[in-house]
Amino acid sequence: MQHPAVPDLSHTHTRPIHWVATATALAGVVALSSVLQPDAATAAQTAAPKTKSAPAHIAPPDPSAVAFPLECGPVEAVVQKKASGDLDGDGRPETVAVVHCDAPMGTPPDGVYVLTRDPDGGKPRVVATLVKPGERRTVTDFSVRGGAVHATLLGYSSADVPSCCPDVTDDVKWRWDNGTFVRVTPSQARTV
Repeated sequence: MQHPAVPDLSHTHTRPIHWVATATALAGVVALSSVLQPDAATAAQTAAPKTKSAPAHIAPPDPSAVAFPLECGPVEAVVQKKASGDLDGDGRPETVAVVHCDAPMGTPPDGVYVLTRDPDGGKPRVVATLVKPGERRTVTDFSVRGGAVHATLLGYSSADVPSCCPDVTDDVKWRWDNGTFVRVTPSQARTV
């Protein structure tokens, strides 16, 4: 019976001196890397957006502390969505809230409200209504980014369309301009 040829690797066995040499070499690399540092980064900074970022200690207005101008009868108004950001560039965050009546059935229309608080940190209050519930709109995609409010609104092409089945989609954007919120995205309604 023949055994396969296996080379004699007795010269490759490690000895304690090999480990000492490896550790010394590694320590030298680490010490040298702490002395040789790359140059400081010199990349050009891009311009900041127009809106200021709010200091970390200023909390955005809390929608749960606000009475919304919404008639809900025997049911409560519920905040469906909310987002915060500095919309007017004053360094304090505003909150935008999507609110509707908590109806047990159907799809209640949404209202979109902008909340702020006084500089002294007073109670939050509604300062603008971007979408009135009477417009029969439902908000789907919603965010505050780049100093603007972005939303996708579902609606109806006529009063004959049942409330269950919105047939128009409208992507909209509002931006603060000269003391008021202006809809800056033209209506691009499309049929669903």
